Amino acid sequence: MPYSAPPGRHRPIRPHRATKAPPTQPRLLILNKPFGVLTQFTDDQGRATLKDFVDVPDVYPAGRLDRDSEGLLLLTNDGRLQARIADPQHKMAKTYWVQVEGEPDEAQLQRLRAGVILKDGPTLPAQVKTIAEPPLWPRDPPVRFRKNIPTAWLEVTIHEGRNRQVRHMTAAVGLPTLRLVRIRIGPWSLDELPPGQWRDVA
Repeated sequence: MPYSAPPGRHRPIRPHRATKAPPTQPRLLILNKPFGVLTQFTDDQGRATLKDFVDVPDVYPAGRLDRDSEGLLLLTNDGRLQARIADPQHKMAKTYWVQVEGEPDEAQLQRLRAGVILKDGPTLPAQVKTIAEPPLWPRDPPVRFRKNIPTAWLEVTIHEGRNRQVRHMTAAVGLPTLRLVRIRIGPWSLDELPPGQWRDVA
């Protein structure tokens, strides 16, 4: 039998539910992250962060880029897009230009392509090729070279996102990474965006 309030009493008034605000306009930014900048907006040690370069509220990194790496970083206020970019299960391709110490031979390149064994297990196959020195901006501070040891540039595309993965991969085949610049994630590329600058893509 349905409940009815006793005579002389009123049913309790239900609190009014506030109308949910409409979602914020989705935004996607490309930042050319400089060397030495943390991929976060705060730091209690006074180090450079994204806050020093991006003045857009409510955007967050979609994935990571090491402090000592440079190049393309995506930021968005869209949680679903952030997950699609950053979640390893989507295997979104990420392409890097990598300066290594030494001159890679075909056996080393083939090991990188086939996948190498790291401490956290084997990597997936990668696309790897040698390239001419790319037209990049000078790094600040400059790369420290060892005298009489040649260097080379590789273009590496992976479909994972492990911590410092490319550096660990090149080290595993005897080619330590000296400089690492991410130039593409999925369909988004750095193009000619200067370091420390960002642009809207959505």
